[in-house]
Amino acid sequence: MQLFWHRQDLRLHDNRGLAAAADAAVDGDDEVLPVFVFDDDVLAHGSDRRVAFMLDALADLRAAYRERGSDLLVRHGDPSGVLPDLAFDYDAEAVHWNADYSGLAQERDEVVADALSIADVETHQHHDAVIHEPGDIRTNAGNPYQVYTYFWKKWRDRDKPDPFDAPAADRLADVAGDDLPAIDAFGFDAPEIDLPEAGHDAATARLDDFCVADVYDYAEGREYPAREGTARISQDFAYGTLGPREAYARTAEALAAAETDDDRESVEEFQSQLAWREFYTQVLYFNPEVVSENYDDYEHPIPWRNNEAEIAAWKAGETGYPIVDAGIRQLKCEGYVHNRVRMIVASFLTKDLLTDWRVGYRYFREHLVDHDTANDNGGWQWAASTGTDAQPYFRIFNPQTQGEKYDPDADYVTAYVPELADVPAGKIHDWPDLDAAERADLAPNYPDPIVDHGERREAAIEAFEAARGEK
Repeated sequence: MQLFWHRQDLRLHDNRGLAAAADAAVDGDDEVLPVFVFDDDVLAHGSDRRVAFMLDALADLRAAYRERGSDLLVRHGDPSGVLPDLAFDYDAEAVHWNADYSGLAQERDEVVADALSIADVETHQHHDAVIHEPGDIRTNAGNPYQVYTYFWKKWRDRDKPDPFDAPAADRLADVAGDDLPAIDAFGFDAPEIDLPEAGHDAATARLDDFCVADVYDYAEGREYPAREGTARISQDFAYGTLGPREAYARTAEALAAAETDDDRESVEEFQSQLAWREFYTQVLYFNPEVVSENYDDYEHPIPWRNNEAEIAAWKAGETGYPIVDAGIRQLKCEGYVHNRVRMIVASFLTKDLLTDWRVGYRYFREHLVDHDTANDNGGWQWAASTGTDAQPYFRIFNPQTQGEKYDPDADYVTAYVPELADVPAGKIHDWPDLDAAERADLAPNYPDPIVDHGERREAAIEAFEAARGEK
């Protein structure tokens, strides 16, 4: 018997570790037993929204196994104890799993491997969540890349493996598992938002719909939050309901069908976003401390303000900067934020409010359905000018000009900030510059700006220059 331990790879298709376990089962004329373990150490970092989506994805995965005459065994406990016990109960000779790249996950997997070794059970770890495993793409000097552009050029030019087939039904163990637990069994509440449909079929349907048309406008369309210009598959990557090789293969088909240079440029721009995921995964793998520490050390500590009233206004979506508030409100009511707006919101918190990026990272982790440690940490440190290949500290987004450029008709803002629904777009973009009387007349229930961007921009530059030892 080969045990396969599912984690953040909740699919049968294009699952490298599962395919390897099935191959081993063929060689040994035995079967694969799929397992998922609810680990309290992992759940401690969860949220209502993410745990609910995970349970939906597990339900879809279990149904896929049951369609093949098998089932997903579900346990709750410490994997280092649960997996050796299961291996004993089912006389398993090996346990397979796909690598997870956070420091917490690496430490857990070492403990699990040691426990299984003591139980005389083989362990096999596979690289599945990325197309090119961490460390496979390096500088000419042999070091992990710190600059994305050079990483992307090598990533783009590397041959890509084909997606892995789902295991044949006769390779799966004929077992019956228990029902999945309810969310309150883990101390979480059912979220009060509509979650995206979970599972492999839903993920591939989203990607297929995107690749039919929107992918050919992606280079431009992805920048405008009021458009449906993105694939909306980030949660599918986060929980592994979509495989990276499968996703790349679909984009390769779209690239082959492109009719113009602009079309090809847009598809390649989308592919570069797949590379960004792997770049940040590599950063996390080689620098697990970045989850809580600055990647780029300054000569002196950054003098974060961390003003509680300003942070509270940011979290409430009541800063008086419309596109910032729209982004926070989208986060809270959908568990998702458009990527352009994520950058605007993060820049405002870390530069205008001079608030430690860890405050924003933790708030997003709590509310995002698609939270991914590597990507979210990389994005927040990019905005805070503390990360690898980060935004230079002196380049600070102006939320007014960002809104005017990327939401010119204020369609995005008014969708999430109803207090401004009857305000002309030009006035919305000029909101911080209007006098208090005009603001009160136009939208009496929407707040005045809590800070002056120009003043705070200069203060942020001075703070970072002091941290760099330039003053």
